[in-house]
Formats: sequence, C-alpha cells, structure tokens
Amino acid sequence: MSCNDENDLSDNDEFHNREDTIETGRQNSQTFIAMTTWQKRDWQQFYELARRPWRRHRPPRPVYPSGLNRVAPAQGYSLSELDDAGVDLDQAESLGLPVDAGRIGVYGPNVTVLREFVRSSRHPL
Repeated sequence: MSCNDENDLSDNDEFHNREDTIETGRQNSQTFIAMTTWQKRDWQQFYELARRPWRRHRPPRPVYPSGLNRVAPAQGYSLSELDDAGVDLDQAESLGLPVDAGRIGVYGPNVTVLREFVRSSRHPL
C-alpha cells in the first residue's frame, strides 16, 4: 500500500464514524418527536377556554408615600393595613397577598384597595 492508500482508509473510517453518529442522532430525534394534529373539537375547546374571564384577579401591589404627590412600591402590606381591612394572616396567605411584617404604619389607599380586593375575591366571576 502506498502512503495515499493508508490516508484513504483512515478517511474512510472517519466517514463511517460520522455516519453512525448521524444515524443515531436521527433515531433519537424521531423517538422524542410525537406530532399530533388538533381536531376541530380541540380547537373549539381551546378558544372557549381562551375567551373565558380570569377566575381570580392578581392581588394589588402595595405602595407607600415617598414625598409630595409620589408613591413607591412596597414589599408587602403592613400588619396594620391588613388589620384595618379585616384580613388576617391566614386569609392573606390564601389570597396571595404580600405581607411585610417590618413595615409600620397605615396608608389609606392600601386599606381601601385591600377591602375591594377581598370583597371581589369572595364573589368569583
């Protein structure tokens, strides 16, 4: 064999190795992809769900006054605000309300928003 023949053999082996990896790659991709098409009833159910109103509203964000005619977002409602709105800690947790035990004081708009949110959550749409 000449020097070129040995190179041809090594090139040929590399070619077969590449083919093996490509074939196994194809086999793996075919086993993971399961394409199913939606029937008419599936589309009807999807659009019926998409048109429905939300069952629960997101909880309102608490704010605190940060100067003249300015408010800034707070980490959570203070315990005093929850108490004034008539919400205990268990109910606040179940409604998903953020609570900041370190905040002291009551901001009136937070209390009114909390009251409205609790009232609306009792009567779902």
